[in-house]
Amino acid sequence: MGNSSSMLTQYDIEEVQQLCKFSQQEIVSLYHRFCQLDRKGCGFISAEEFMTVPEFVLNPLSKRLFRMLDGLNFKEFVAFLSAFSSRASLQHKVEFIFKVYDYNGHGKVTFNEMLDILRDLTGQFISEPQREVEFPGQFPSSCHTILISPFTFS
Repeated sequence: MGNSSSMLTQYDIEEVQQLCKFSQQEIVSLYHRFCQLDRKGCGFISAEEFMTVPEFVLNPLSKRLFRMLDGLNFKEFVAFLSAFSSRASLQHKVEFIFKVYDYNGHGKVTFNEMLDILRDLTGQFISEPQREVEFPGQFPSSCHTILISPFTFS
């Protein structure tokens, strides 16, 4: 699958449909958008190319999403976007957000990663001293690592 829509075959569409719950028309539209973002025409979207999407740049979690994006081919692009679909299963959404929260990819979300998410989401609206009031550091050490396995969610 290259940089022109004529290279998207019926087989490609059906293969992507099996991975994600998008219609054929939606897949073709996503392919056109993919080609627009793939400015080099190499069949992959770099994180820098993805940063040209204004909605992505404005997202407070964009730096976390950024690490998930670099070098996506079309199928990976659709799989990434499928988590935002209203047709995605709850399991798929939970697994996706877990990957966003688990910044270093070690299979667990730590207390510090949760605080980083809070910082990302609140930005300049809440100061560090205000966060300390909310989270005074008085949690037992067992609370500093939150073990979450999205794969057992049902």
